[in-house]
Amino acid sequence: MKQTFDRGDGKLVLAHVIFAFAALLIGGIAGMLQGMVRSGMVTLPANIGYYELLTAHGVLMALIFTTYFIIGFLYSGVSNTLGGRLYPLTRKLGWLGYLTMSVGTIIGVVVILLGKATVLYTFYAPMKASPWFYIALALVVIGSWLSGFGIFHQYSRWRAENQGKLSPLFAFMSVVTMLMWQIATIGVAIEVVVQLIPWSFGWVDTINVVLSRTLFWYFGHPLVYFWLLPAYICWYVVIPKIIGGRIFSDSLARLSFILFLLFSIPVGFHHQLMEPGISGFWKFLQVVLTFMVIVPSLMTAFSMFATFEMNGRAKGAKGLFGWLKVLPWKDVRFFAPFMGMLVFIPAGAGGIINASNQMNAVVHNTLWVTGHFHLTVATSVALTFFGIIYWLIPTVTGRVLTPKMNKLGIIQTLIWCVGMLFMSGSMHTVGLMGDPRRTAYTTYDDHPDAVLWMPYHVAMAIGGMILFVGVILIVYNMFALMRAPKGETEYPIGQVSEESEPTPRFLERWGIWLGLAVALILFAYTIPLIDMLNNTVNSPGYVTW
Repeated sequence: MKQTFDRGDGKLVLAHVIFAFAALLIGGIAGMLQGMVRSGMVTLPANIGYYELLTAHGVLMALIFTTYFIIGFLYSGVSNTLGGRLYPLTRKLGWLGYLTMSVGTIIGVVVILLGKATVLYTFYAPMKASPWFYIALALVVIGSWLSGFGIFHQYSRWRAENQGKLSPLFAFMSVVTMLMWQIATIGVAIEVVVQLIPWSFGWVDTINVVLSRTLFWYFGHPLVYFWLLPAYICWYVVIPKIIGGRIFSDSLARLSFILFLLFSIPVGFHHQLMEPGISGFWKFLQVVLTFMVIVPSLMTAFSMFATFEMNGRAKGAKGLFGWLKVLPWKDVRFFAPFMGMLVFIPAGAGGIINASNQMNAVVHNTLWVTGHFHLTVATSVALTFFGIIYWLIPTVTGRVLTPKMNKLGIIQTLIWCVGMLFMSGSMHTVGLMGDPRRTAYTTYDDHPDAVLWMPYHVAMAIGGMILFVGVILIVYNMFALMRAPKGETEYPIGQVSEESEPTPRFLERWGIWLGLAVALILFAYTIPLIDMLNNTVNSPGYVTW
């Protein structure tokens, strides 16, 4: 029997999704213009700067679009699986978090567009933005904390009322995702509140540059897994239901998320391998921990393809790859996330290269890195999120996915893949040729090397324009889904295979896992942070635009 989604909870979910896609649209415009400028196709008006667009694109896409969508998606899942509706305090915290983040986002975007915060989404010191930009970021983080507390409250209340029961897999994964986010954002919160805001107001003259970047990357790499874990939730829990199969293993799924919680945070130094002021030993240690994160990713890949094969065998598929034939390729709810899974194979391989000391020295400041994260967050994650809306919006609004909307979703997915092939493929290739990232159009005085880069810049711009068509289409599809015919759409939560082993209860012993996570973080960061405080590299602020 299909369960009607609580309409009050649906409004909260829908508010997050709409805000997310508004950010996607504005960020997509900025991204397309960037690509056209970098290729030399267009020249911006004198009052619009390339780096302003670059900052707006990064902030809106990497921080705002993802955070709003993830929180909305997680709230929908905990509402559905933990009692069928949100508790009053949970809903209040969700709305309070939404409003706080929205105020911060609006302030931040205004400051960026006024040209007062052209510091990219990494906001690296000693480049200095308006203090209102940093205040805006602080509000976004605080709002996300409030939303996280709502999820924790829902989960703890449910467990108190259902003692002895194993929590639903979706809810467990949501708690892990927000726990990781809450711990990781402590670093960027300290950087913004303790360092950047006083410095930008002029209350202090200088800033410890290495410390500020370290606090950012303490947050910056877990941010990648904050993007990925909700996509993994869809892959683990939702996709088996959509294809008519079962979850391969509840235990494996929970263990993989616990490993992400343990190993995704104490790894920020692999983004700072070229940074002076950090001992080589501590960089080496965090590179090792980075490679540990590969393990749960491979567990996820194994689990997903085991689910696909079990489903195929149950439907009579024969041969090594016969199970491929019975997958619902014409269903966008499966097709879009599956394309995200496929793209994550080269994306993950690129991540291994970026985390390797010797390889990182070759690609670190080149367009290779830009191409890499356009495969991870802008393809694997984005396509999964796009696939989610084709059932999430009908579920929370009491609508149904029509064949026409399904076909438009398939077309949008293909457009996105083609656009990213042009753009990310060109970025990876020209990055290996030494083309630097974060730069506007220049021929470097017609240097022979730079001239060889230009065809790739044009291909990047073409890819960006194709992707913008994909942005327009997904935004259209989102609003069209809200006006689809009325009906009841089931929230697709998969069931665990009968052959799966029982899930050990120690996986929900949160004290153990949080204790281990904190211990690893202290081990990886305590001595380096003490060294940074004792051997400061202070700098005044610079505004170069």
